[in-house]
Amino acid sequence: MLRVGLTGGIGSGKSTVAQRFSELGAVVIDADLLAREVVAPGSSGLTAIVDRFGDGVLDDEGALNRPALGAIVFADGRSRRDLEGITHPLIARRTAELVAAAPDDAIVVHDVPLLVEKHYGPGYHLVVVVGAAAETRVKRLMHTRGMAETDARSRIASQATDEERREAADVWLENDGHKDDLLTSVGTLWRERLVPFEENVRTGTRSQRPERLALHEPDPTWPDQAARLLARLRHVLGDVVVTADHVGSTAVPGLIAKDVIDLQLGVRALADIDDPAVLERLRQGGFPLVGGVRSDFDRGSQGEWPKRMLGSADPARIAHIHVREVGSDGWRWALVFRDWMRAGATARAEYAVEKQRLAATIETVTEYTEAKEPWFDSVNDRARAWAEATGWQPPRG
Repeated sequence: MLRVGLTGGIGSGKSTVAQRFSELGAVVIDADLLAREVVAPGSSGLTAIVDRFGDGVLDDEGALNRPALGAIVFADGRSRRDLEGITHPLIARRTAELVAAAPDDAIVVHDVPLLVEKHYGPGYHLVVVVGAAAETRVKRLMHTRGMAETDARSRIASQATDEERREAADVWLENDGHKDDLLTSVGTLWRERLVPFEENVRTGTRSQRPERLALHEPDPTWPDQAARLLARLRHVLGDVVVTADHVGSTAVPGLIAKDVIDLQLGVRALADIDDPAVLERLRQGGFPLVGGVRSDFDRGSQGEWPKRMLGSADPARIAHIHVREVGSDGWRWALVFRDWMRAGATARAEYAVEKQRLAATIETVTEYTEAKEPWFDSVNDRARAWAEATGWQPPRG
């Protein structure tokens, strides 16, 4: 099963995207509809609201008078928190029931208006955000909902900013143009990413890089992509994870790299990851174990550094997750090398030159990875000396 979070600001076209996903075969769960369902007449939710706020929040037919309730809760923070304390657990429970009832091979799209504001992103395999310029949204709200311009702008201003939404978005669907363009983008996303992603999650298959070597100019979104992956890993693993870091070339600003996000998870013991229950959580979360990878080269004694390796099931985001024991030599080296690269323009330039030199004569990623080993060995002492001279310490967490 693949869980997709769908969100977007008012007037962005999120409902259009949700409808198209439903037509394509997704199980769509609409948080707004559930919020109404759990306070319908005769429900325990409505009873609890009346007990807390009184009969004045009911209309003449005994249903919830939303304007009356809104006037109370939007004017008082404590009242709003009390309302959320009643409705949120009910909505969460109903959502869980609907997810549990979905087929094992379902793509579940959860339509959540406040996904960004509530920081729900790590709970999904992927977050899709529908975006449109503020002026476009204002015009839509005035035309389709009859809102006054001032009211439309006020509603937009009360929600998350586009910058906040972009930080949360694995996929940004631009919707400033024609509706048909948006629907085409949704269809492409469904066919090329979501369907294979679901199959990979279900079968415990990781997405792998092409063997043909390709170096990319620095992508300013690499750190944000890494941050979202790390947040998901923490959500899946809980306190099994002690540290979680973006490492490797994509973690070094200005450095050319393969388009592969390298992450390092620090654990108390590798046995924690080997636990079958933990591996199953990782598989369901979209991070399957890569079999056969049990160590790295030891750059001190030329032996081996124990580790485990996880992959990403997302076909559009290749990631290598290196799991090492906190404080181990391999764990420490990954952080020292990254921070040495970040701190020193000379070291960065040398590494970039070496990458380009190898790429000029090597065609496959496997050969390229092996060919870099002598250079790593040659700079080992320099990186360690830098760490000692600067008083370097591992970053917390």
